[in-house]
Parts: sequence; structure tokens; C-alpha cells
Amino acid sequence: MTVKLFVNNLTNVDFSYLHSSRGLMGESWLLQLELDGALNEQGMVCDFGVVKKLTREWMDNTIDHALLVPTRMSHVQTEQSVGQTSVEWRYPDGESFNCVSPSKAIVLIDVEEITPEAMAQWCTVQLLKLFPQEVKGLNLKFIPEEVAGAVYHYSHGLQQHDGNCQRIAHGHRSRIEIFLNDQRDAKLEQEWAHRWQDIYIGTTAHRKESEAGMNSYEYRAPQGEFSLTLPEKYCYDIDTETTVEQIARHLAARIKQVRPLDDVMVRAYEGVGKGAVAKA
Repeated sequence: MTVKLFVNNLTNVDFSYLHSSRGLMGESWLLQLELDGALNEQGMVCDFGVVKKLTREWMDNTIDHALLVPTRMSHVQTEQSVGQTSVEWRYPDGESFNCVSPSKAIVLIDVEEITPEAMAQWCTVQLLKLFPQEVKGLNLKFIPEEVAGAVYHYSHGLQQHDGNCQRIAHGHRSRIEIFLNDQRDAKLEQEWAHRWQDIYIGTTAHRKESEAGMNSYEYRAPQGEFSLTLPEKYCYDIDTETTVEQIARHLAARIKQVRPLDDVMVRAYEGVGKGAVAKA
């Protein structure tokens, strides 16, 4: 007899990936996990603590805060050298994308398209090997957060961060809440979500010279050298590091410029269930 063990919303992963038409996209998914297996001498398939620890650590060390590249997608070329990976890709209109990062910051996935289903299959094969022998099967699901209001996909990199947020092309799928005089303004939320759809939010100080119509960003961080080049139309620069706190402050200030007589409050999310509040 086998028994199933499930853990809903075990963790969430934040990353960016290359989409065949939309380009660089930030994403956030919740993780659901179900294990098949026989009971051990303790009457368990696997201890919940072990399940959570193994899964979270594997996700953190593999796809979380990384750039996922589907290697079977058209017009993508990758090259790996000692400790470094480079990616070149062409948008459908012929414009170019290039990213060079330490190898752990770019994950090459042998699929045509990054989808929750494709990534669940890819992760399942590797993750199952880590569990005790009592675990006979694994059913893994990635699920986008259900959001009733405005959402946008953004990518960024935090040079000054000690952890994996320093990676130049990782991202989030985030909701946004804007209040004018303590009242939600759904129209304004949708306007900014549309403006920042599939956006790269860059730091002005990281910009380097590039050809017309392109933005290039470069910096050295604790994990190594990072560089990214993509079309200017997919970029939005601010004068600070692109932490969620600074994004919220920037947005509140921009709205205040247009609505100087209103009290402005912005709740900017960074993925699922976390973010920052700024008032102007």
C-alpha cells in the first residue's frame, strides 16, 4: 500500500526566463508538492521537516533568482566556459538579447518553452533523487498566484546584495496597489502595470554605452561579473538600486508629480506576499 503526503504552498520561486515572443520575463510561482510512498518505521512517508528543507534548499540553489533559458527555443545560442555562461537570442523582430553571468545565475533547460508544466517535469526528475527510499513518486506543481487586480512582470539585479538578488537578470510577477487619498485607484494601477509589463528595471549607474535603441548594463558583484544587453523599449531606469523599497518610492514620487494635491500611497509587491509601502 502506498500513501500520499502533500504540502501546499511549500515555497515560492522568483526568477526570470526567456519567452519566445515577449522576451525577458520576471516570474513568481507557488510550489505544491505531493509524495507517494510506503510508511517507514515511524509511520511516515517522509518527515514534513525533511520535505520542506530538501525542497526549499534545492529550489534556492537551482532555479530561484536565476535566469532560465529554454535551449530548444528558436534563435537562442548558449556558451559555457569555466564558471561563466553566456546567452544570445533574437527577438521575433530581429532585435538582440545578450546576457553573460556566473554559471549559477543562468540555468539551461532542455525544453522549447518555460511553462509551469515543463518546469515541474524538469524539477521532478532531479528532486526525486534526493528523497529517502520510502518515497516512490513525486507530483510537483507550479502555480501562479491568483491576483484580482493589476500585475506586471519585471526583471532586475541588485549589485549591492550579498545573496542571489545580485544576479542581473532575475525577476518577479508582482501586483501593485496605488491609493489616492486612501482610495484604491484601479485605473492608475492598470496604467503602470501595462507600462511595466515584461520590463527590465535598471539602475542608471550600471548603464554602459551601447548602440542606438539598446540598453547595456554591467557590474561586478560578490558572485562575479554580470552584463546584460536588450532593447531600450523593454527597459525602465531609476537612479537607485532597484530594491522593492526604491521601486515603491520612485513610483510614489512619479505619481505625486502628476497629482501634487493628492496623498499618494503605493504598495509595491516583490513576487508573492512581500513588498514595500511608500507615501508621497
